[in-house]
Amino acid sequence: MNHIVIIGNGIAGITAARHIRKLSNHRITVISGETPYFFSRPALMYAFMGHLKFEHTKPYEDWFWAKNRIELVQDYALTIDTVLKHVYLQSGNVVQYDILILATGSLPNKLGWIGQDLGGVQGLYSKQDLDLMTVNTRDISRGVVVGGGLIGIEVAEMLHSRKIPVTMLVRETSYWNSVLPLEESLLINRHIRHQGIDLHLETELTEILPDVHNRVRAVRTNKGDEFTCEFVSLTAGVHPNIEITHKSGIATERGILVNEYLETSTPNVYAIGDCAEIVSEDSTPKSRVEQLWYTGEMQGETVARSICGERTKYERGILFNSAKFFDIEYQTYGSVPARHADEKSLYWEHPDRRRSIRIVYTSEQVIGFNLLGIRYRHEICKQWIAEHRSIEYVLEHLDQANFDPEFFERFEQEMIVLFEKQTGKKIHLRKQRSFFGFKKFLGNVRASV
Repeated sequence: MNHIVIIGNGIAGITAARHIRKLSNHRITVISGETPYFFSRPALMYAFMGHLKFEHTKPYEDWFWAKNRIELVQDYALTIDTVLKHVYLQSGNVVQYDILILATGSLPNKLGWIGQDLGGVQGLYSKQDLDLMTVNTRDISRGVVVGGGLIGIEVAEMLHSRKIPVTMLVRETSYWNSVLPLEESLLINRHIRHQGIDLHLETELTEILPDVHNRVRAVRTNKGDEFTCEFVSLTAGVHPNIEITHKSGIATERGILVNEYLETSTPNVYAIGDCAEIVSEDSTPKSRVEQLWYTGEMQGETVARSICGERTKYERGILFNSAKFFDIEYQTYGSVPARHADEKSLYWEHPDRRRSIRIVYTSEQVIGFNLLGIRYRHEICKQWIAEHRSIEYVLEHLDQANFDPEFFERFEQEMIVLFEKQTGKKIHLRKQRSFFGFKKFLGNVRASV
């Protein structure tokens, strides 16, 4: 029986622990100084907004860990000796391992701004960040959010939920346009402003100004504007937390380098989740950092199989992600580049300018979907991409993907009409697409009332 030590109690580390227990009787120890128990990091915003209490963010009851013989150590791991196989903790304690899993997550980026260490200035990643934000935003008159990614818009919504005016500084020409194609990015720009957020594009933070108590009183931008505030959230992305590997001999670049089996350069040491940089022999780019909830789960399960005797290659499969921009849900499947090259794109936007569908395809097959305010079935989209289905096939069967409730509006016909207009090709519908007739019938009923 080996002693498996896992540093980090996020989704990747805890998934590894759970699956190792399912597959073996190994001794398992999870080390984290952040919280005693695993919690859902994406749910932090809802705890701040009052939608749930922090204890409700824990997927498992506190008794779960002892029952499943998973030892929890609330302490910070500082250094590793890979020769002695020791982990040295902040408390002074030492934990010896046979196999080590590094699941240390990410750290918020700090880009060297003047005043970034003032009181009232922080990022949002950990439970400690949430607690600090609760204190820092008490009775303030305005908050400033620096950054145009997913964490930035979450913080803007959090502040907005407490009726705190928000100024949002985004250095790009449009919100998250490094990921979103232009049309979707412009849709979200409008929606952010519709919520009452003071959104400034092509605007960079240059300095955070202190008051007499060494707390933030204002920010200054590259355009010479000065915004008075008592809180600044730095949300200009995150980077892999690799601090524990310093002087350990474990190879790192952006993240902790691992092969496709999630093995590091050091025997019996693995890295998974946000901290891992996967080096691939047969793909472009050659290395990647995957900072997604579901990929953390997959990596945790993969490494558990390898440790328990079935060396398993990590295969993410077709990319999927989801998010929320205030009350607009976002889903993406496959490859949807922000800027199109050889692929074609079928983009439809609802007249209410709050919902959209994009299907990206080549001459041979559909390769990606983007959805705002409309839900499609994950498994159906993934299946079509995996089976290399043509755009014509997908449009003919598009009703199978719809996942909105029964009496929600449907937009398959609009996508077909748009495709026929763009290409001059005719889509031949299947007979079972009777919902179009029902939609027409329902419209006639409404007209007669």
